[in-house]
Amino acid sequence: MTESVSAKPVFPQTKRSLSVANLLRRDAVGGFLLLGAALLALIWANSPWGGGYEALGETQVGADVVGLHLDLSLSAWAADGLLAIFFFVVGLELKREFVAGDLRDPRRAALPIAAAIGGMVVPAALFIAVTYRQGAAAMQGWAIPAATDIAFAIAILAVVATHLPIALRTFLLTLAVVDDLLAITIIAVFYSDTIDVTFLGLALLPLALFAILVQRRITSWWLLVPLAAFTWTFVHESGVHATVAGVLLGFTVPVLRANRTGDRDGGPGLAEHFEHRIRPLSAGLAVPVFAFFAAGVAFGGLGGLVSVLSEPVALGIVAGLVIGKVVGILGTTWLVTKATPAALDTSLKWVDVVGAAMLAGIGFTVSLLIGELAFADDPDRQEYVKVGVLFGSVLSATLATIVLRTRNRHYRRLREAQARDVHRSDVPAACPRS
Repeated sequence: MTESVSAKPVFPQTKRSLSVANLLRRDAVGGFLLLGAALLALIWANSPWGGGYEALGETQVGADVVGLHLDLSLSAWAADGLLAIFFFVVGLELKREFVAGDLRDPRRAALPIAAAIGGMVVPAALFIAVTYRQGAAAMQGWAIPAATDIAFAIAILAVVATHLPIALRTFLLTLAVVDDLLAITIIAVFYSDTIDVTFLGLALLPLALFAILVQRRITSWWLLVPLAAFTWTFVHESGVHATVAGVLLGFTVPVLRANRTGDRDGGPGLAEHFEHRIRPLSAGLAVPVFAFFAAGVAFGGLGGLVSVLSEPVALGIVAGLVIGKVVGILGTTWLVTKATPAALDTSLKWVDVVGAAMLAGIGFTVSLLIGELAFADDPDRQEYVKVGVLFGSVLSATLATIVLRTRNRHYRRLREAQARDVHRSDVPAACPRS
């Protein structure tokens, strides 16, 4: 069957927009935008004009059309709508890892997969232990400290990892990708409303058409974007959290291109192309806007911050992110290396894994989302979640930066010493005088 290929790109861009897009594709830039949006929200929410911030987030936009409930607040549009773009990119990354990346080889993937599982189970157990006396309502947030913000973690690693082994980034990226997959599953299974099978079935129709088009390498935006929007709308109406639609759409995009004989070895598929195009939109708009509406919490000064952090929900989140992630990832990785043939890359030391585990304690985007879903009817606990996630993520990022910068200096000195040795070996010995 002959492939139909659109001559036009998914999103045509000018030279100026290309330069901005290239900037937004850098991990560090996306991380700084995310952090900046969260800080702006915190400053505004705790200023004399904090009421304006709250009113902005509650502003209703949209309308109920043909039985579809699309009259949402701006904060809901950010969490349900814009964040679906982020999860679409996550879906592309997940599929690429399973088809052509480290997750394709079970032997190479075993260690980071086990680490990801341990890095979710231990924080969840710590959260339950801390909030147990508060009852089942408080323990609903068990998955909040289990999530890792892949964008933020990789952004920090990109800033400090000038000389760290490439294997460390691969380990962290694979771990975070598996973490994302598990977090998506948790959201779909544990934090979705009563499922409407009719709307879920309707969502399969535009999803299938989207899949057929991308498999044929048809990339016309005026076809794909409406189909994606319909898929999102029906998933949203079904009761399954709408961000799952982004992941499902990402999974339909081919990673490898089929050649004329039908074999899947004709080079990169559309997944790489779509990720290249849409990542700037995710990093530059979707994630920062969500962070802006999700992170703003008025805690009433230092005394209020200490008071909130003493609440079991906030304390459980901080303990899960800062302690649980390190214990879960490091402990599981050590156990797997002792009980199976799997082993750390020869270029890595255990202290490097400690740094990566600390980075995995940055929950932020996904943790805030799960917090909103877990305590949708409890505004007070939503505030505790925001403070706990922000404080735990910042503390994890700070500790990770200290450890990884120390290791970075160590590896830099090693490389400089190796370079000197190579230089000396290349200098010819002096000729003896006759």
